[in-house]
Amino acid sequence: MQIEIEFLSETTKLPEKMSGLAAGYDLFADLPSALTLLPGQRLLVGTGFALSIPAGYEGQIRPRSGLANKHGITVLNSPGTIDADYRGEIKVLLINLSHKPFSIQPQMRIAQIVFAKHEQICFQLVQKLSHTDRGLAGFGSSDDD
Repeated sequence: MQIEIEFLSETTKLPEKMSGLAAGYDLFADLPSALTLLPGQRLLVGTGFALSIPAGYEGQIRPRSGLANKHGITVLNSPGTIDADYRGEIKVLLINLSHKPFSIQPQMRIAQIVFAKHEQICFQLVQKLSHTDRGLAGFGSSDDD
């Protein structure tokens, strides 16, 4: 599958797979200078590009496990969805869940994007849903405690 990409700045980096079988493409911060993300702070960080995702697909913005594990930096609305009809700059909503300030450097890998196929559906209004063994049991219903 091909996805059209438009660079919006002269410092934009192409999303990059870090291994041959990786599902995600790393996204890089397109910044003129470093930014500090304070503990508890959230920040929208641009990547410097826009995409034309084919109909029937979405882009899912996900955290990088290394940033989350080592520094407590994650994607707040994870996974963030990029719809096929969106043409603006791809941005990543980061949050610092640690107790230390974190420096986001220009061209730093800040998140990853995974492309996923999805179905278009139509809702069908019914008087009553079909019965299942689980029924109305919700949050925590399958916990053993």
